[in-house]
Amino acid sequence: MKVYIAKNCGFCSGVRKAVDTAFSVPAENTYILGELIHNEDVNARIRERGIPTVESLAEVPDGARLLIRSHGVPKAVYARCEARGIKVIDCTCKFVANSQHIVELESKAGKVIAITGHREHPEVVGLIGWSEGEVYVFSSEEDDFTCLSGKNVVLLSQTTFSTQRFSKIAEKIKKVCPKTVEIFETICYTTVRRQRETARVAQQSDAILVIGGLNSSNTNKLAEIASPYCKTVIRLKNADDFVYEKIKFCKRVGIVAGASTPDWQTSEVLKKMAENNAEVQVETQVSEETVETPVAEVAAEPEAAPAAEPVAQPAAEAAPAEAPAQEKSAMDEVIAEMDKGSHYKRGQLLTVKIVSATDEGIYVSGSGKADILIDKSELDCEEYSRELYADKIGENIDVMVVDTKSPVKLSEKQVRKVKEEEEMLKGIEEGNEFSVICTGFNKGGLTAELGTYAVFVPAREIRSGYVKELDKMVGKKLRLKMLEIRRERRKEIIASQRVILEAEKAAREAAKAEKEAAFFDSIQVGDIVEGKVERVTSFGAFVSVNGFDCLAHISDLSWTGVKEVTDVLEIGKRYQFKVLKIDRENKKVSIGYKQLQPRPWDTAAERYAEGDIVHGKVVRIVPFGAFVEL
Repeated sequence: MKVYIAKNCGFCSGVRKAVDTAFSVPAENTYILGELIHNEDVNARIRERGIPTVESLAEVPDGARLLIRSHGVPKAVYARCEARGIKVIDCTCKFVANSQHIVELESKAGKVIAITGHREHPEVVGLIGWSEGEVYVFSSEEDDFTCLSGKNVVLLSQTTFSTQRFSKIAEKIKKVCPKTVEIFETICYTTVRRQRETARVAQQSDAILVIGGLNSSNTNKLAEIASPYCKTVIRLKNADDFVYEKIKFCKRVGIVAGASTPDWQTSEVLKKMAENNAEVQVETQVSEETVETPVAEVAAEPEAAPAAEPVAQPAAEAAPAEAPAQEKSAMDEVIAEMDKGSHYKRGQLLTVKIVSATDEGIYVSGSGKADILIDKSELDCEEYSRELYADKIGENIDVMVVDTKSPVKLSEKQVRKVKEEEEMLKGIEEGNEFSVICTGFNKGGLTAELGTYAVFVPAREIRSGYVKELDKMVGKKLRLKMLEIRRERRKEIIASQRVILEAEKAAREAAKAEKEAAFFDSIQVGDIVEGKVERVTSFGAFVSVNGFDCLAHISDLSWTGVKEVTDVLEIGKRYQFKVLKIDRENKKVSIGYKQLQPRPWDTAAERYAEGDIVHGKVVRIVPFGAFVEL
């Protein structure tokens, strides 16, 4: 018997992120809103961790942690969580989040939202909750679409919906509103790939096993896609549903699994097959790139499928009459590989029990049958002592998976580092400033490192204005604030220095404006003020009065007139001046020095008497006489 396993079999990236998160976050005071994924066995394991599933926010205490599943939730849920101090751990699939953004944006623009999918599906329920206007949900091309007539419509789909059915519904809607419908193809590419591979595997098989939760929409869709090509489609929730007698006369058996099906469930089905048939040969089937027939076309014309004629396969080499006992079969290798991948993931946090202590380190109980050695260099202690840890046998410790290659490597020390890093990141997420040294650059901006996180500063976020030579920033200290933290595949902080610089500039300008306002409120024309001469020009002197620059024009320095400001005033010295003019709108104040000095003609009577003979300088002659300076 040959077994064909679809290459894209099991968890998609969105589901894997949600499940990994559920198994890594602290269980205490953590809740999940709705079933995390459509798989009863996985959900049961999560509940065993101590994380309950709730159907309503009313069941979540204030200040608790709430994990949002990959299907997403209505927008209002986030606002209610924020109001109650509930910390949201958002595992919404990136494709679903994109659909939510489309619904929100287009509905705000006044457009009607049309969604292909199942109205009761949690993803669709969530999408409806992001709309600010009319929403219609269609699940079949037989639905009535006249409700959309004459309206500006945006059409998108549940990410796990049938590509064939979406195309048919789209054609019907285009006939109802031919010029007013905009179509977004939001079905996840993983879903499309999985559906195409299912069609291909089904064509090659006498029977096909479709594994996954019975309430999983995308898994049920795989069974529907397989049925035109394969007479025997067997729907399995898990290995408990598998009955070998149903396939024992088949020469070719296909296996596909939904996006919510963990590898270990597929592995358990394979093990059952191996127990009943020692001659099982396993082949991993083709990926999307080699599938030529789109699912939509295949499903539309099932009679064209070569279901009656098996696809030719390369002849397998004859097995030796008596294989050595130690030689592993293809089935053994597949099962071993799936087992290995299903247990651990790099960065995963585990709670393990100490079972023994040696000179090299300690042994702890893992998820498999064999105990795992933690090297003493990876233990969180100042100096390792076998006797110290021997006294701790039976105690639980928290560790992190640092290497999944056999034998798996665990570290207690890394847990502390992660906790310290997360504490630091908590402050960063709350808006605290942090500093890094720029280590590199690329076309888009600057790069740096902060612990295990990569830091990226887009070029537009370095400072206000264009930064031409990014290479000159390498080695310089950057003061940053977080724009976004990504924790999915590559841990990365997107940050900005510009927001800090602009905030500081705004603060300086605000302080300056406040100071100026206080200054103008404190003076009026005629006041006598004291100021320090800061600088001189050809037309006067700038004098600092209570920190504000005022102008003493050269014409207001002396009653007799001067050629140079420095003939009267000295830079750095303080003098008294009289306020002559205030222009608050243009932030100008004119002051005079001579106005506080005696006028020469006022003292002339005291200095000169009638009949005195004096010497003077003729300064100008006019028709009626001459002006003489004394």
